[in-house]
Amino acid sequence: LGPRKGKYGPDGKPRALPGHNMPIFGLGVVILWLGWFGFNGGSTLGTSDGRFAEVVLVTNLGAAGGVIVASALIYLLTKKLDVGMSGNGAIAGLVAITAPSGYVEFWAAPIIGGIGGAIVVLGVLSIERLKLDDPVGALSAHGLAGIWGTLACGLFTSPRLAEAVGVGQEGLVYGGGLGQLGAQAAAVALTFAFVLISSLIVFGLIKAVFGLRVDDETEEAGLDIAEHGMYGYPEQFIPASELEGYGASPAARPDPTGAYSTRGQEVPAT
Repeated sequence: LGPRKGKYGPDGKPRALPGHNMPIFGLGVVILWLGWFGFNGGSTLGTSDGRFAEVVLVTNLGAAGGVIVASALIYLLTKKLDVGMSGNGAIAGLVAITAPSGYVEFWAAPIIGGIGGAIVVLGVLSIERLKLDDPVGALSAHGLAGIWGTLACGLFTSPRLAEAVGVGQEGLVYGGGLGQLGAQAAAVALTFAFVLISSLIVFGLIKAVFGLRVDDETEEAGLDIAEHGMYGYPEQFIPASELEGYGASPAARPDPTGAYSTRGQEVPAT
């Protein structure tokens, strides 16, 4: 697919292309965080034995560990408290704790989530250096942190909880040996192979039939206006120099992309 235009400068160094609205980004993280309680807790398939509450608390501890470690690490590396990285740390902590949420004790949860938070920061920075454009850090937050969380089951699975669930065996830190860790690693390898092969086939077909990218003009204008007839972030374009002298009526304005519409909204003239 290739990187977005402008992601890498002429010198090859990555450029930050920040999200449009960081408060809304933060709200999205909080919504995901809350939703994860139902996702992990609901996977216990019952609440009568108290496991739902236990899994929810483990999930929260994992998320907290992720956001704290990611925030601290990005500050140490850049001397800035990057809210984007903090949010990604929360997501990475949630992802990391998902697989082991029903198998680990409370003390292990923030450790697993915290390592996930460190992974997402280092992963985002490393992937950029490889000239791969991962716009929201999903490869690091979901991919790398997810791999870590899956392996963490083989390290931190509690004998008490393995017996209660009826699946798996105690982790390496409890003296359970490499059996469970090996099973988790095999699952990671098989999942990676399946996703890689199937994705290459599917995206290869899409590229051959439709193409993976829009044309340069559409990319510059943005898919909001091209696909939906509305700028996603109109304050970047309105008022704009090409609109000067056309008054407040949207109908009187030129359409630089051939698809401009304000859906009846009045915008003050420049």
